[in-house]
Amino acid sequence: MFTTLYNNVFCFVCFSILIIFVLSLFSVTSLVFHVCYTVQNTVFDYLVHWYTAKNGTGNGVAFRQHSQESFEQAPMYVAVLTYLGFGIVTLFGYFRDFLRAVGLEKCHLAQERQEQKDFVPLYQDFENFYTRNLYMRVRDNWNRPICSLPGPVFDLMERVSDDYNWTFRLTGKTIHDVINMGSYNYLGFAENNADFLKTVADTACQYGVGVCSTRQEIGNLSIHEELEQLVANFIGVESSMVFGMGFATNSMNIPALVGKGCLILSDELNHTSLILGARLSGATIRVFKHNNMHSLEKMLREAICTGQPRTHRPWRKILIMVEGIFSMEGSVVRLPEVIALKKKYKAYLYLDEAHSIGAVGSTGRGVTELFGVNPADVDVMMGTFTKSFGAAGGYIAGKKELVDYLRSRSHSAVYAPSMSPPVAEQIIRAMKCIMGHDGSTEGERIQQLAENTKYFRARLKEMGFIIYGNDSSPVVPILLYMPGKVVAFSRAMLERRIGVVVVGFPATPITEARARFCVSAAHTRAMLDQVLHHLDEVGNALCLKFSRRKYSPRPELFDETDFELDTADVTQDTYTTQC
Repeated sequence: MFTTLYNNVFCFVCFSILIIFVLSLFSVTSLVFHVCYTVQNTVFDYLVHWYTAKNGTGNGVAFRQHSQESFEQAPMYVAVLTYLGFGIVTLFGYFRDFLRAVGLEKCHLAQERQEQKDFVPLYQDFENFYTRNLYMRVRDNWNRPICSLPGPVFDLMERVSDDYNWTFRLTGKTIHDVINMGSYNYLGFAENNADFLKTVADTACQYGVGVCSTRQEIGNLSIHEELEQLVANFIGVESSMVFGMGFATNSMNIPALVGKGCLILSDELNHTSLILGARLSGATIRVFKHNNMHSLEKMLREAICTGQPRTHRPWRKILIMVEGIFSMEGSVVRLPEVIALKKKYKAYLYLDEAHSIGAVGSTGRGVTELFGVNPADVDVMMGTFTKSFGAAGGYIAGKKELVDYLRSRSHSAVYAPSMSPPVAEQIIRAMKCIMGHDGSTEGERIQQLAENTKYFRARLKEMGFIIYGNDSSPVVPILLYMPGKVVAFSRAMLERRIGVVVVGFPATPITEARARFCVSAAHTRAMLDQVLHHLDEVGNALCLKFSRRKYSPRPELFDETDFELDTADVTQDTYTTQC
């Protein structure tokens, strides 16, 4: 008991010293922020002026328009109170652990049996500290049971907890018509209209629901080949390959493209599937600052000049990994600049368009269309069907040599079952609708999504909320900062029948907890107005309107860059010749 008490007191003292140290750095951090911001603006204006003169006025305007990101800095007191809030919660956690150690409070978490006390423990005590003392208090804000179609509105099963969220019980009541502001249903294809889904139902009757085999065995159906050809035509590349799971499209294909002796340069805010795929590949991984071209170019230079560690041999491949729209920030990749750096240093580019394909661009063809770049300049184009297309799975697209190589070497292609035929038909139906091949107007839903996104973001800024991301992004994070306000916001919105997703540490930086809204083309103006009305009420009640009306880009230093912003085709060796 005394050992446990000593450990808790020691942790309390260390944590207090850490908080004081971090707070002492705030003034220095603020000064550096403003200096960096000034330098970034000057260099960025020069780059845009130079790019416009070289490539024409139209491209320059588009480049400037789509490159601006909104990352307003919170007032100093907000950061101080956020750290203080986490400090208080952590201190109470240590105190409750002490009560559990002396038997004054019951611990509901899994523990080792007495017979296994001499074994290496499976449940590490400190590793579960966050779950045990912080997450359990707010667990009711996640994993809520939905009992209807997750379209623009949904029905929610009411549940309560009698033991502070350790367990839940259903009350038997249903909360009807909750406005869905959390699903990635960007184009509204998560629908159950029988007329729209007739072809999907016919496919289920013809092929069944499951294939029960891989593509290389008995699972290669004609509908899969039709879908792959349609995807390639839609994106504007030579070939494509589809997979049954979006997450595995990244995590299982990246190891087939790179391995030992290769270098991966990954954006610091990349999705977990990209991070897992990079780790499984065995390649060396280096992380550059989010959307920071100066940081990326510096790493590219070092990689070319120094080569591999110890041996200094040239890297077999250098692969740059970025996302089209970053799912937590709502920011859009600086694609023209990334392509310019990739060409300059003879690297390869892996673009994850999970959130951007179907959601941005005049006809929904993603960030390549948004910036007007040639899709051939992107070596590996990845995307998922789980968001804009209302289905499941993902794709890899690019040169025919790349796709043919993956068909025989990708773990997801060789060992995983084929995509379900009804799912494939749903993707075909949605893609044909986007392209206008079903008799509808091409880009109609994309235009509606763009209008909803612009309206929703503009109204939030008018209200005084701090929001992150690009004005073209349907992912709209509202910064809440303080841990107590995160859970209060989620519960208050649900009371008003608005379903939202809240995200905090460790999924985000400790001072940047947020609510992530996802705008859909299926949202009517009345729905958005209702959400905005309740947001205004909750924002006033919880004091969440931190904006000081100074919308400025996050400081991203890309001075010392001399790369050319050229979108011309560049012929490179294929992956087959390098593997």
